[in-house]
Amino acid sequence: MKLYSYFRSSAAYRVRIALNLKGLAYETVPVHLLKDGGQQYSDAYSAINPTHLVPALVDGDLAIGQSLAILEYIEETHPQPPLLPPDAAGRARVRAIAQNIACDIHPLNNLRVLKYLKNQLGQDDDARNAWYAHWIAVGLEGVEGLLAGHPDTGRFCHGDQPGYADACLVPQVFNARRMGCDLSAYPTIVRIDAACAELDAFADAAPASQPDSEG
Repeated sequence: MKLYSYFRSSAAYRVRIALNLKGLAYETVPVHLLKDGGQQYSDAYSAINPTHLVPALVDGDLAIGQSLAILEYIEETHPQPPLLPPDAAGRARVRAIAQNIACDIHPLNNLRVLKYLKNQLGQDDDARNAWYAHWIAVGLEGVEGLLAGHPDTGRFCHGDQPGYADACLVPQVFNARRMGCDLSAYPTIVRIDAACAELDAFADAAPASQPDSEG
């Protein structure tokens, strides 16, 4: 398998975590989102993923974009160890947590949105950082509410084994910290992130551990 990835992309980070949790070997193919006008717009990458987004997973003749679709694919094709709980209610809860992050928080703060705020709408760095911090706070408040005190929350987002939701949570926390967001209001999130950080699957997926890392 080949994973087309950018070291700081939270969507690619999710997939790296999931592949590591599964113990699946993969080749990282860096796609720099800033160099050369954005390598995601190159003809070669556009042929793999016409949406010009990372990540993309290539498995044989199959190319898949969208991180959650990739997570579902590797769960279905390599079911052990599982990323999702065995019961329908548990799977629904985990997917809801993950989608709150991947579908509601991340899209408002990804690179192309921040670039549009700057280049088309003329917002300065302070305004863009305020935008980022606002949507992080709104989103993580909701995720904290889903996790804190819930009987199915364990050491990780769901029980005591890391999985699908944790693979989405950790990259979002990384991005929040990188942007200087205050996380003190989200103690459950911070606790789960710390538990994940103790595992090689997460450490090896971190941006600093990637071949295209810039530090």
